[in-house]
Amino acid sequence: MSNPIWEKRLLDITGADDLTQLRLVRETEQNILAAELSTSPVHAVVETLNELHDSLITQALKLAENDLARLGLGTPPVPYAYMLYGSGGRYEQTMCSDQDSGLVYETPANEATEERCRTYFAAFTEVVVEHLVVLGYPPCEGKVIASNPEWCLSMRDWAKKIDNWFAEPSWENVRYLLIVADGRPVAGDLLLAESLQDRFFSDLLGSPVIARRMMENTLRHKVLVGVFGQLLTERYGVDAGSLDIKYGAYIPMVNAFRLLAVQAGIRETGTLQRIESLRQVGLLSDEEAEEAREAFLFFLKMRMLTTVSNEEGQMIGTGKIPPEQLTKEMTVPLKKALKSGKKIQRRVQKELQHRFGGR
Repeated sequence: MSNPIWEKRLLDITGADDLTQLRLVRETEQNILAAELSTSPVHAVVETLNELHDSLITQALKLAENDLARLGLGTPPVPYAYMLYGSGGRYEQTMCSDQDSGLVYETPANEATEERCRTYFAAFTEVVVEHLVVLGYPPCEGKVIASNPEWCLSMRDWAKKIDNWFAEPSWENVRYLLIVADGRPVAGDLLLAESLQDRFFSDLLGSPVIARRMMENTLRHKVLVGVFGQLLTERYGVDAGSLDIKYGAYIPMVNAFRLLAVQAGIRETGTLQRIESLRQVGLLSDEEAEEAREAFLFFLKMRMLTTVSNEEGQMIGTGKIPPEQLTKEMTVPLKKALKSGKKIQRRVQKELQHRFGGR
């Protein structure tokens, strides 16, 4: 079914030939979506918002290719896929998400092509990242970004890297593997992205010890509800009295369903899609899946409502609900959703401890 309004938005984006236009489109459309959040289902707003982000990023890639051609670097020497990680990979970006990205390109056939690929894609990713900063997407503080040479590799080198992470499951390497598990292509050669997924799941099958390491990493963020059902708010500092909805509610559920999904060989990257797939394969009952879906959608909405500050042109979200917003009307459904999240965390811990041991 066609959507004339969304088709108009896409035309505005694909027709934009400079970053100022794209930035204006982003701000205009996000203001519209922010107003719709109070009257429309949250999943519909989040879906449209992420389609907007995808379209903006895709157009930024096209503009970057054009810029490099004008600079005399030509066109991409081999096919590539531009990858999104984090909330972008999960199709769960908010109004103020940062850049979590990578790039995989086809393994060059010879040394000359390999050198050209290194030169081209190093310049290309730098330009893309700069373009997206102008559009209001700050770079990832953890340097999981396409302009970092560690995250811009040929398919051959990506395969080696993933193999090495599985072979040496340190805390940091496991963190990287969990990041890769959320990766999806926003533009480019989809078969390259599929090959990355193939390598990840193939290595996972051959590395039973990794499940315990992933569980330890996954459970480090606890759901912020106490044994008596009370909210565990920030106790000190400028955020005293606020609730960290990102790391105390949303991320614990993301982590739990990611781990259950990858252990089941499920390749979906979105949390809601993972919940549905787990239900379809019988790892969640209909009741459990519906409870989890309802709680997760509530957390998504709360994330969209968290305070946003604009720092040097960048859209930054705190991820925290200030105390004045924690009214009775909000805390009742919030406590219910948090209890559901805590139940899911306990289930993941119990199930994987039973299968793989560990604390």
